[in-house]
Amino acid sequence: MQRTQRPLPARLARANPTTVFLVALALVLVGLFAPGPVGGVLLLALAAALVALLLTTWPVQPPAGRVVRLVLLTLLVAVALAKLL
Repeated sequence: MQRTQRPLPARLARANPTTVFLVALALVLVGLFAPGPVGGVLLLALAAALVALLLTTWPVQPPAGRVVRLVLLTLLVAVALAKLL
């Protein structure tokens, strides 16, 4: 591995997009249908993972893509906080 290459982005690039989408969809659905705090915590954990991914890919995203990702992330956090309260 080169010194400039990071292991996490390299592993993410090899991930099957369909599998990643289905796992994320399953987590969102479980988080939405799980009772109160359990679902909220699961959605917040997913949001934290998405924030890490967003920060990693931020420099290579076009401005329109950044806006869409921020809006969806904000919506996910809002739903998670609503489930917690």
